[in-house]
Amino acid sequence: MHTEQIIDKRLYDQILPVTTVGIDIGSRMGKIVLLDKEQLVCYSVATGVNMQETADYLIKRVLEESGKKQENIKYIVGTGYGRIAMDFAIPHGSVTEISCHAMGAHFLNKDTQTIIDIGGQDSKAIKVETESGKVAEFVMNDKCAAGTGRFFEKVADLLNLKLEEAGKLALESKKKLDISSQCVVFAESEIVSLRAKGESRADIIAAVNVASARRVKNLVNRIGLEPELVFSGGVSNNPGMKSALEEVVGQKFLDIDFNMSFNGALGAAIYAQHYYEGGQKK
Repeated sequence: MHTEQIIDKRLYDQILPVTTVGIDIGSRMGKIVLLDKEQLVCYSVATGVNMQETADYLIKRVLEESGKKQENIKYIVGTGYGRIAMDFAIPHGSVTEISCHAMGAHFLNKDTQTIIDIGGQDSKAIKVETESGKVAEFVMNDKCAAGTGRFFEKVADLLNLKLEEAGKLALESKKKLDISSQCVVFAESEIVSLRAKGESRADIIAAVNVASARRVKNLVNRIGLEPELVFSGGVSNNPGMKSALEEVVGQKFLDIDFNMSFNGALGAAIYAQHYYEGGQKK
């Protein structure tokens, strides 16, 4: 992808003519973004047991995809679950995933004010400063897996579906069901019970999405919902959950032509540009 096609035109001039890398090692997936003035290259892989091996593999693949060499990379920023475990010969640093998601969404659309981020094992609501892309306020739910990527994987398994199939199938729902449990274990019991009653998989998944969306709305209510609204994280690729969130929070998400599972890695790559520029000015 050409960088100018992805980055908000009002912020494109802030991208330096140097190559930086952002690596987001999440609990489920490792993501990488290579960024310079000309191209933005993404790659992802399942997070392995060894975070460093996952990061090294991601760098290898993104270099192959971009045609760059390792010596072209001027700075690396790690973020996410495994950011502290990473080490490189190249100048590097780490930034929290919340800050990276805010910065990534800011550079995709300068007007972004609120982010709903749902990853493999947690969900967050983030308020963004529109001038700087920095975090103004955030709340996070990492105490329960309900409504996260891992939960949706479990639901798909219970219904003998692939995760991608489940996300699309929810849009075919014809009947509103109610799943009241706020606990993953009890929600699973409700799903099994509804299936035993002969309820359709589409209706069950749609009900799961609405129940999960209500949990997320509680997070958003704590920071206040401001336009423009962005959906990021791996679950942002679930069309059924996206639709349920829009219905429950009462606002549409911005239509961004970018795979938002890479938003944190993009923000990390932008922070890497800032850190490199700061070092050059010393």
